[in-house]
Amino acid sequence: MEFLILPDCHKAEPVARAAAAPGARTVTHASGRPWLVGRWNDDECVVVDGGRNRLVLLGPTRADASLVARRLANLSSPHDLDSLVRSLPGSFHLAASFDGRTRTQGSLSTARHVFHARIGGVTVAADSPSGLTALMETGLDEEVLALQLLLPVPWPLSGRPIWSGVDSVGSGAWLDIRPDGEARTVSWWTPPEPDLPISRAADTIRGALADSVAARAAHQDVISADLSGGLDSTSLCFLADATDAHLVTHHWKPMDRANADTLWARRAAALMPSARHRFVDPAEGPLWYEAAPDRDGASDDVEGPLVWTRNRAHTEALARAVRTEGAARHLIGVGGDELFGISPQFGWSLIRSDPVRGIQTMRRFRSVNRWPLRATLRSLADRSSFSDMLARAALQLDAPPSPRFTPPLGWGRGDLRMPEWATPDAVATVRRLLTDTAARRPRPLHPDRLQHQTLEVTVLSGHAARQLNRSLRPLGVTFDTPFLDDRVIEAALSVRVADRVVPGRYKPVLTTALRGAVPDAVLDRRDKGAFGQEAYEGLYRNRERLAGLCDDLRLAEYGLVDAGALRAALYRPTPDTRSLSPFENTLACETWLRSPSAVAPHAASPTGGPR
Repeated sequence: MEFLILPDCHKAEPVARAAAAPGARTVTHASGRPWLVGRWNDDECVVVDGGRNRLVLLGPTRADASLVARRLANLSSPHDLDSLVRSLPGSFHLAASFDGRTRTQGSLSTARHVFHARIGGVTVAADSPSGLTALMETGLDEEVLALQLLLPVPWPLSGRPIWSGVDSVGSGAWLDIRPDGEARTVSWWTPPEPDLPISRAADTIRGALADSVAARAAHQDVISADLSGGLDSTSLCFLADATDAHLVTHHWKPMDRANADTLWARRAAALMPSARHRFVDPAEGPLWYEAAPDRDGASDDVEGPLVWTRNRAHTEALARAVRTEGAARHLIGVGGDELFGISPQFGWSLIRSDPVRGIQTMRRFRSVNRWPLRATLRSLADRSSFSDMLARAALQLDAPPSPRFTPPLGWGRGDLRMPEWATPDAVATVRRLLTDTAARRPRPLHPDRLQHQTLEVTVLSGHAARQLNRSLRPLGVTFDTPFLDDRVIEAALSVRVADRVVPGRYKPVLTTALRGAVPDAVLDRRDKGAFGQEAYEGLYRNRERLAGLCDDLRLAEYGLVDAGALRAALYRPTPDTRSLSPFENTLACETWLRSPSAVAPHAASPTGGPR
C-alpha cells in the first residue's frame, strides 16, 4: 500500500498527474478532483460515499459501509469523526473529505503514519515519505542522521523525518487540509487516565485484541503467526486459531539451551491441533547480523534506517517461508512487552497512586535488581520535568554509562548515550538538538511517567514496524502487530498502575484479560526467553564483514563516526549485552546509507506542478 492525499483544488491536479504512475488507482473528492492516488488491494480498502462527505479506510479493519455511510451523511465537519474512529478495530489510515476539506490520520502507535510536504504550492499528505520525495527536491537532513546514532532517540525528536521539507503528524493527531491547500495538525486523542481495576478492564482488553486479530484474518484463507513460546505471540496464535482462517505458526528454535521457548511453543502447538506448526532449527536459518540476500526485491525504505537490522536476514527468510505457506499476513507479538511488561518508571507512578502498595513493591524490586537504597530513593523522589530530563541528557551524551544495577532516573527508559565511536561533531549536533528541544519545554505524552513511557515505547515500536513492512512489501507479506492497534492501546492504558505488577505473576493484566481465550497452561508461564547467544554468535561470525564496512564507511564520510573506533569495538564486545545495542543503530544507519533509498530523488517537474 502506498498513497498520496491531495487537496480539493486546481493547483493539486498537476501533482495528481505526476503521481499517477501506471497501475495507480484514484479516488476522487465529491467535486470529481483527484483525492487519493496510489496502490492498494481491494481487501484493505473501504470507500464510503456520504454525498458531499466521503471516507476511506486503508488497512485491516471491520466496518459496515452502509452504516458508516448513514452516519457520514449526517456529519457537518471532519471533527465529528472522532467517535467513529474510536469504534473501529484494527490498524488503518483514515482519510475523509468534507466538501473538499480533508482529514487524514494514522494510528496512535504510528504503525500507520501520515507524512506531508508542500508540493506545487499545496500540502500533500502520504503514508510514506517516498511518495512525497519522488515529487520534490529534497536532501538528507544530516542532523537527523546524527540523531539516529543516539540510543534511544527520545520523543518528540523520534518523530522527526530524515528528509528536508517533509513533516510528520504526531501521535493522536490528524492533518487538516483546506481546499486551498493550506494545512494544520489537529489533536484529537487524549490518553486515558489509569484508573480502572483489571476486573473492569479485562473484558475490554480481550475484546479489543480479539477484534484486532479477527480484522487481520478476514478475507484470508491462511493466516500466519509467530509461535515463539513467549506469552505475547503465543496468545495471538490462539486468537487467530479461533477465526475462520487456517493458521500456520512458525517457531525458530533458540541457540541457548537454557531458553525454554521451544518447550513452551510445543506445549502450545499441542493445544492447537487444527493448525499447521513449523519448527526450524537454528542451523537452518540466517544468523543475526548476517547480510540479507539480495533477491525478491526486499529493500531499505526511503523513510530511513530500519531499526530492526541485526536479524533482518532472519526476518526476510521468515517472510519468504510465510509466503510459501500461502499466507499474506503474519502476526507478531510486538507491542505486548510495551503495553503489559514492567516499565522502568512503574515504581515512580505506583508510589504516587498507591503509596502503601508502592513501598511494599519497591522493596522487592530493589532486592531483586540489587539497587542501592540511596539511588532508589533518589529515583522515586525525582520531580524533574520532562524538559529537565532532555536538558540533563544533552549534558551526559558522552558520559560513561550508569552502573548496571542502577534504578531509572527521570522520564526515560535509561541513559541517553551516543556510541563510543561517534565523533565529537556528531555528539555536539545531538547535544544541540536536545538542548534546543528542552528550551521549547515540550509536554510529555502524559503527565504520569509510566503512561508517558508506555506511549513512547509503543510509538517507537510502531515506527519500526511500519518501516519493516515497507521493506518487505516486494515479498508480498505484511507483519501485523495487533498489540499496537488503537483500541488495544487505549484499553491497556486505562488499567490502574497497582494492577500492572503482581508479585509472582508475569504480565498480570494480559493473563487476566485472556483467561478463557488462551489456555491456562500457556498463561501460567512466568519467565521470558533471552537471545544473547544469537547476538554474540552472529556478531562473532560476521565481524569480518562488518569490520570491512569500516574501510569505506558512509557514516565517516558524513563526519559522524570514527571508523577505526567502530572497527575496534566490533572486535571487543563486552559480556554485558547492553553494549551490543549501539551497534544496531549504527549498522542500521550504515546499511541504509549504502542503499538506493538514501539517495535524494530529483523529481521531474510537471508543467505548473510540483517542485
